[in-house]
Amino acid sequence: MKVAVLDINGKDTGRKVELSADVFGIEPNNHAVYLDVKQYLANQRQGTHKAKERAEIAGSTRKIKKQKGTGTARAGSIKSGVFKGGGRMFGPRPRNYSFKLNKNLKRLARKSALTMKANDKAIFVMEDLNFDAPKTKNFTAVLKSLGLNEKKSLFVLGDLNNNVYLSSRNLKGTEVITNSQLSTYKIMNANSVVLFEGSLEGIETNLSK
Repeated sequence: MKVAVLDINGKDTGRKVELSADVFGIEPNNHAVYLDVKQYLANQRQGTHKAKERAEIAGSTRKIKKQKGTGTARAGSIKSGVFKGGGRMFGPRPRNYSFKLNKNLKRLARKSALTMKANDKAIFVMEDLNFDAPKTKNFTAVLKSLGLNEKKSLFVLGDLNNNVYLSSRNLKGTEVITNSQLSTYKIMNANSVVLFEGSLEGIETNLSK
């Protein structure tokens, strides 16, 4: 699949790059994408939720009323979950939400996500970019030239470029990452994915294994 290379002003440079069919042109696997996104979101959870159960409530241990003859249900502890101020029944406990996925499945998920974006014409290839200093307005100008200033966008660099990264950090809905940080969630969460020329080789090498 051939894609036009754009310059910093969003204009066609007249050059085209060939996107690997093994990465950007496979049969998408929706379930692999679902599992990889689910794992990413699960890993974001701290799992520190906790509610006190009846054994952890401070209170008297005496039997609150006699067993029989009251006409109401029998009751022992005031700390029971059926009473106000009692413990929580089946409340949340601290737990680890993370789960394992095989590397091949995660690789398939990323390729499926990139293919979906390519099919939706939501992948752009851009000349490598550099700023003399971190300036948000410089990056905003790039977004406007691409028509992405009001959309969620993901920019993928070949190598870390602090000036480009810092220029984008203050913009809501825009994220700049390197090709090694590419994840299925980040691809699917963006309306458009902008790949800098320097990132293509790394992406195709990582996902063609």
